[in-house]
Amino acid sequence: MSASPGSYPGKVLLIDDDSDTRDIYREFLTEAGYEVDLAQDGQEGLAKILQGGYDLILLDIMLPKIDGLGILRKIQTRPQPTHYNGPIIVLSALDQDYIVKEALGLGAKGYLAKSGMTPDQALSKISEFLKDS
Repeated sequence: MSASPGSYPGKVLLIDDDSDTRDIYREFLTEAGYEVDLAQDGQEGLAKILQGGYDLILLDIMLPKIDGLGILRKIQTRPQPTHYNGPIIVLSALDQDYIVKEALGLGAKGYLAKSGMTPDQALSKISEFLKDS
């Protein structure tokens, strides 16, 4: 369920196989007031997406079991989850144009590069994606 204005910033699902990335994002998102749920592989992430209830989903591309592009393909062919999900944002170290274009073509609403971005910059971008959704 989406947050009402003025309550908390939102509920974020982070799907990433790198424990350091999960820890860093969980820490700064939690400190900013977000509720954070984590998945460490594509299969776990897909199951959580299908349950729904996230205001924003941060999705890595390189994942074990099902990669991020595979997740995007699978959710296009499934019925909508019971609870609404907000936008899916690709969070990846891969910044090749063709991968970003494919992810956007499969329904992702944006892209965040893992490297070269401070937590404050990532938080600002995440906030923008939530406002635009």
